[in-house]
Amino acid sequence: TIPFFQMRQVYVYPPLKFKNNKEWREYLRLVRNVKKVYPISVMINNIIIETYEYMEGMSKKERLAHIKRVEDGLMEQYKPMFKKLTFSQGKLLIKMVDRQCNSASYDIIKAFVGTFRAKFYQSFAAVFGASLKKKYDRKGEDKLTERVITLVTNYQL
Repeated sequence: TIPFFQMRQVYVYPPLKFKNNKEWREYLRLVRNVKKVYPISVMINNIIIETYEYMEGMSKKERLAHIKRVEDGLMEQYKPMFKKLTFSQGKLLIKMVDRQCNSASYDIIKAFVGTFRAKFYQSFAAVFGASLKKKYDRKGEDKLTERVITLVTNYQL
């Protein structure tokens, strides 16, 4: 017999150059935030997929009742974890949910609980300077974040 080992992919990026210590600290903060928020975004994606698949054959009345039960259960279970997130981690989570689900948080909320509540949550987020409609831009604004996510998920960082 010949042993077969599957090796994980290794990503090599050019070294980062920082102008000053402030940029270096911001990068380290981004790494810390990604390590904390990425598993939460994966979990949210799994919950959305699971809930959507379960609700496919339901009537509108059953769907609303199920959504209410799921929402109550999720709030009870995950509210303490979300309360521990900082403001910047919350904003990053909104973008990472878009990255994982290929849909903005606003659109996901709108699909599950309706337009009125989605607008309410959006206006609540806007009060704090965030937006549920914020898109994740892999090649533009969020290029460094994508690099950090890739390195973190491959245990290189």
